[in-house]
Amino acid sequence: MQHIYAVGETILDIIFRDHQPRTAKPGGSSFNASITLGRLDAPITFISEMGNDRVGDLILDFMNENGVDANYLSRYENGQSAIALAFLNEKSDAEYQFYKDYPHQRLNVEFPEFKKDDLLVFGSFYALNPGIRPRVKELLVKARKAGVTIMYDPNFRSTHAPERTDLLSVIKENMGFATIVRASDEDLINIFDVDNPDEAWEHVRPHCSILIYTANADGVYLRTDDLDLQLAVERIEPISTIGAGDTFNAGILYGLFRNGYTNREIRSLGKFQWEELINAAIRFSREVCLSYDNYLPLEFAEKVKQKYK
Repeated sequence: MQHIYAVGETILDIIFRDHQPRTAKPGGSSFNASITLGRLDAPITFISEMGNDRVGDLILDFMNENGVDANYLSRYENGQSAIALAFLNEKSDAEYQFYKDYPHQRLNVEFPEFKKDDLLVFGSFYALNPGIRPRVKELLVKARKAGVTIMYDPNFRSTHAPERTDLLSVIKENMGFATIVRASDEDLINIFDVDNPDEAWEHVRPHCSILIYTANADGVYLRTDDLDLQLAVERIEPISTIGAGDTFNAGILYGLFRNGYTNREIRSLGKFQWEELINAAIRFSREVCLSYDNYLPLEFAEKVKQKYK
């Protein structure tokens, strides 16, 4: 059986609307995808680090409650678990202020023994940060050698745009490790200064043979050497968009897992298979936007599980 892995940061999101705190949720891009997959009873392992403190205990308890394997977590003493203040704007998008206190030695944990056709998701600034990049690259090299299907979500926001020139080569290297690049229109504007899927594909194509380009209410686009698809997205009034892209990623991974697609098969999927995968991921993302959760709501996860019983 395939196993799913995610690597990324853990963080506690304290969510504000109209200058008032509304809720606090454990978060982090790959973490959010992991929780969704755990709620769907998929075999998911999260590889990360956090402080040996009360915030870390809270996050670890949350992982255990949601069926996420925590055997590859580093709990450090010299530092504190990360916290983010997430201020929701009029579009329900978040603007962040971070508080991080990491130790000198990062991701001090043994990596798992990957198997061929396992699945791995990674991304965000966590995969670019010079302080942890050597360990992340070590993990990616090991996964690729094992024949793992790798999804990369750059999640590259405007706050990092001033560092783009210095980070561009690392972003391209990450794309080169990936079987699938799933990037938003905002990511690719900030990375390549392009604002449409065709130009984005021209930049991604030399590094990765599959691009899933998400453009919020304007739809989702798939580009491969053989396919050129656009799928519509229902317009909604979101409560919070935090975790929408992460849960979309989880939807793609869950579909790949449910269908048992191998790495080789993924590279040659047809129109019908991709439409099925992407439409399911769109539904996952929609549900997240209708709540303050950063992950698929439990009620919807139960409905999905019942469908496959």
